[in-house]
Amino acid sequence: MEAQTTLLYTSGLTIGYQAGKGKTKVIAGDLDLELHAGQLVCLLGPNGCGKSTLLRTISGLQHPLKGKITLDGAALHQLKPAQVAKKISLVLTDNVRAGNLDVYSLISLGRYPYSGWLGILTEQDKRLIEQAIKATDTGAFVGRKMDSLSDGECQKVMLARAIAQDTPLIILDEPTAHLDLPSRIQLMRLLHQLAKETNKAILLSTHELDLALQVADQIWLMSNGGQLDAGLPEELVLNGAFQHAFDKDGIAFDAASGTFNIHQAGKRYVNVKGEGVAAFWTKKALVRNGFSISSAEDHQALRVTVSGEGADALWTVEKNNKSATYTSLRGFLLTL
Repeated sequence: MEAQTTLLYTSGLTIGYQAGKGKTKVIAGDLDLELHAGQLVCLLGPNGCGKSTLLRTISGLQHPLKGKITLDGAALHQLKPAQVAKKISLVLTDNVRAGNLDVYSLISLGRYPYSGWLGILTEQDKRLIEQAIKATDTGAFVGRKMDSLSDGECQKVMLARAIAQDTPLIILDEPTAHLDLPSRIQLMRLLHQLAKETNKAILLSTHELDLALQVADQIWLMSNGGQLDAGLPEELVLNGAFQHAFDKDGIAFDAASGTFNIHQAGKRYVNVKGEGVAAFWTKKALVRNGFSISSAEDHQALRVTVSGEGADALWTVEKNNKSATYTSLRGFLLTL
C-alpha cells in the first residue's frame, strides 16, 4: 500500500465544554486520532456521546480542554479563520432554506475564502464550481431556489458548496439526517466515491451503522463514558467494540450478519439446513416468530431444509419422524 498523507491528527485531545462557575464537563479524553487523504471516516456512537462536540473541536469551532490538534502540519489554534477555511469545509445538520438564494449562488459561497467580500469569481473559481456541480449531480436544479428543493437535493447542494471550497478535509455532521433510504444510500456512496476520486479526507458523523460498515475506510466509534475506538470497520466488529458501544436490553449486534437483532431469543429451537437467499430469509422469519436458530443436530429441535431459490424454493420440515414439503414460506410458517 502507498504511504498515506496525514491531513489532521490529534495528540492527547480532551473535548468538552464549560459547565459554568469555572467548571468544565469532559466528554472524552486522551484522543489520538488521524485523518488521511483519500479516506472516508465515519464517526458513530449513541446519542449524547459527544460526536458533534468532537467535530466542532477538530474543525476549530470549539476550543479543546486539553491536547493538540495539528491541521496540515500546523497547530490548529495558531491558524486564522481564513486559513482554516482553506483547509476545512464544514457541512452542519441544518439545511439552508433561504428563499431568495438560488442553488448556483449557494454553491458559489464555497469560493468565499478566495474571492473575498466582493465575491468576484475568477475563471478558476467558476471551473471549481462547475466541477462541484458535476460531482454531486446537482446540475438539473442549479437554477432553482433553495426553498424549492427536497431534503435530499438540499443536502447535495450543501455538499457541492463544500467541494467548491476545495479544501483537503471535508467534515459533515449527520448529512443523512431527514433523508429517505434511497437518498441516504446515494449520499453515502457519493461521499465514498469523492474521497477516492479527489483524494480528500472526508469525516462524517452518522447513525447509519449498516451503511458505514459498507463504505467507511475507518470508523471512529464513540461510547457513552468517553471511550473512542478507531479502526477498520471489520476490526471493530471482530474485537467486540460494536457490541459494547450499542449493547442495550433486548438489542444485540450480530457480528455474523453485521446487523442488530431486536428479537429476544425464542424458547423453541429449529435447525435450518440450506444456503443462499431463501435460507437466509427463512432464518429471519423463524426468529421473528419466536424461534432460536440451532446449528447443532439437536433431536429435540425442529428441522427445516431449504432448497432452491425464488419461485422454485421448497421448505421441507422434519418433526417426530415425519416430514412435509411446502412451496411457500407463508404456508410453511402457518404449520409451526
